[in-house]
Amino acid sequence: SVVAKGGSASNLNMNLYATKKTAAEGMLDIALFLANVTHMKTVIEQGAGFRYYIAVLTLISFSLALQIVAGVLIIIIARRDLNVVSNQKRLDYLNNVATGVIFVTTVINFFISFFGSKRTGFFRWLLARLHF
Repeated sequence: SVVAKGGSASNLNMNLYATKKTAAEGMLDIALFLANVTHMKTVIEQGAGFRYYIAVLTLISFSLALQIVAGVLIIIIARRDLNVVSNQKRLDYLNNVATGVIFVTTVINFFISFFGSKRTGFFRWLLARLHF
């Protein structure tokens, strides 16, 4: 980084930093999107006999929709120039909205993980092996 090489923080290109950060967020969003699509396929294959079938499919669908919204926001943020002062307030707002959408998506994915698959008995097996 520029600061590590003895430069000042003012020499740091904030636009380049923000673009790299936004690209990293986008890649993580794509990874989560693909994981949710795979999870949805698994739940559909388990069939309607699965105890939380409708709830999990609804949560996954809502999560996928929020991920699309977050992806669009990330693209909009990445295409704007942070160094233009007139863009900074709007980009800050959009970044906060994207962060909120990603937080809600994370909470939804927690519930998807909690309800989203049949019990394997692994935890019970592990406790039995550990003598609990």
